[in-house]
Amino acid sequence: MSSSARVTLFEDIFEVTALNPEGKKFERVNRLAATGTTFECDLLLDINCEIYKVLEGDKMTLVLASTLSLDGSPDDHFSFQPNSTEPTLADNYDYVMHGRIFDVGYKKDGVVVIAASFGGLLMRLTGDQRHLSNVMPDMRLYVLLKKD
Repeated sequence: MSSSARVTLFEDIFEVTALNPEGKKFERVNRLAATGTTFECDLLLDINCEIYKVLEGDKMTLVLASTLSLDGSPDDHFSFQPNSTEPTLADNYDYVMHGRIFDVGYKKDGVVVIAASFGGLLMRLTGDQRHLSNVMPDMRLYVLLKKD
């Protein structure tokens, strides 16, 4: 098992199907609608569009992780030091946010809807609970993105 497998809660490649599907609400925020290419999850994700540009049709890898430590050791989620010389999972990604799961809802047929907030930027991930079973209510986590 690779070291990143111990910290990764979920990973898939998503294709952006729409930007701001319900209209642009905030000047510096885009809401991405995307579909997972492997697990066919549906994603709505707010990103700061001033620092990370994404276009409709882009493909990107999305990872949900419990820690940025490569050895899987827990971090306290408050003392991340971006200028540290210690390598982290974030080194391999273009855009990283930290947040908390605020709702996990279960629908019929084994579908789960996960809602998270990253400092007010929201994520909703909908998919088969077999692929999302590592994500628990009220847990702190990181979302990491890189374009493919």
